[in-house]
Order: sequence, then structure tokens, then C-alpha cells
Amino acid sequence: MRIARFAHAKGMSFGVVEGEPEAGPQGLTIAEIEGHPFGQIQFSGARWALSDVRLLSPILPSKVVCVGRNYAEHAAEHGSEVPKEPLLFLKPSTSVIGPRDAIRLPIFSKQVEHEAELAVVIGAPGARRADRAAAERAIFGYTCANDVTARDLQRSDGQWTRAKGFDSFCPIGPWITTGLDVSDLEVRCEVGRNPEEMEVRQLGRTKDMVFDVPALVSYISHVMTLLPGDVVLTGTPAGVSPLTDGDTVTVRIEGIGELTNPVVPVA
Repeated sequence: MRIARFAHAKGMSFGVVEGEPEAGPQGLTIAEIEGHPFGQIQFSGARWALSDVRLLSPILPSKVVCVGRNYAEHAAEHGSEVPKEPLLFLKPSTSVIGPRDAIRLPIFSKQVEHEAELAVVIGAPGARRADRAAAERAIFGYTCANDVTARDLQRSDGQWTRAKGFDSFCPIGPWITTGLDVSDLEVRCEVGRNPEEMEVRQLGRTKDMVFDVPALVSYISHVMTLLPGDVVLTGTPAGVSPLTDGDTVTVRIEGIGELTNPVVPVA
């Protein structure tokens, strides 16, 4: 099932995306559900063509918990060792944006980079001190994410809050896919000036994670309580590189879909 959050003429709703993404947005519809998606799904009866609504970030998390250096080749490209335990940091909820929303380049940085990542969405009742089995039960679904990073500030500051936390630095979407085996999925990032000239910058597979998804959720839940709707970013493959004004960046994850965002300077 694919769960989206979307804006329409009468407001904002959650809905189930119907149809096959390979057919393109013209072939998809979205069926509105009552309330939030964490309980039993009940349809309102309203339905739209996906092209007639605007997709929003599929969830508004209380926090985004991120994992650094979870792919050995990415750690190596920055001259770092793979950590013995998951390396955690946070992105604020205010950094979250949705599909087609603009990534805004801050004036404080000269080197803003993309990081394509599989994102985990926590469901009800959340996770606290969960073992591996409980961590798996706590996962509601998965989406695409871009852990946008001001690399120069990350190096100069020593800690990562400013480099990772600017408004618009956490695109997620296009929807939450449930019931997906994420043990070996392709993670791809493309950057370009137009759809005909997109360059593949990152290409990896989730099987190459140092710590897999259940291990990450369990570990994090022993540090902080994960609430329903919280998001865990699982690390990025090698190939991160700078974004510039006028770029478009697309994160594609096998079995989920694609998340596209334009890059603009701060107004």
C-alpha cells in the first residue's frame, strides 16, 4: 500500500495511491482516507487523479533521527572509518519538505550536497527499548529521503546540527510504502538541469548497509522513544556531491518511487 499526504481544493488529507507508478502520474489516482493512516484504513469515498492534487511530505515527524556512515564506501570517500555502533544525529522537523518543494541554499555555505537515503516511518504504538522483533513491528513503512548537508559547515563546526538542520534540508516522499522488503533495494540519486540531462551521482543497494533497518530502529529506541510518525534516515551510499542553484535532484528507491526537488538560493 502507498500512503500519501496531499493538498486538494477542500484542504489536506491522507490517501491511498492507486495504480502502477510505472504508468506515470496520469495513470494514478488517490483515494482519501478518514483521519490518519496508523489505525484501520477507512475510505471517505472521495477520489482524485494524482495530477489534480499536490503531494506533501507524507508525514510530519516529531523528529528525524539520522544515521551517519552506514555505508562503508561513503565513509571511505570522506576518509572516515565505519563506526562500531550506529552514529546518530538529528534533523529538526522544520527541515522537512515534500516532493517538488525547493531545497534552499543557505548563504552560510559554499558546499551543499545531496545524500539519497531510505527513510523508515515509525507506526503505532512507536518504539521504546525495542528488541529486534519489536523494532520490526514498529515500522509502518518506507519512503525516499534526501539528507541535504552543508558539507563545509559539517567539517568546520565539528558537530552536525547546523550543517544538517537548515529549513528545507530534509525532503521526504513521495509517499509511504508499506509491506516492503527493504533488505536489498537500489538507491539512486540523479542531478541535472533538465529531465533529459540527469546525471547519476549515487547508486547503491540497501544490502550494503553496515547496520540494517531493524538493528537501527532497535538501537535508536534504546536512546530515545520513537513516536508514531517519526522518521529514521538510514544512511547514504557513496557519491555525494555539490548542488547548485538551478539543479534538480531526484532520489529513486526501488519499490517505492521517486522524490524530486528543485534547488534555489535563499530569497
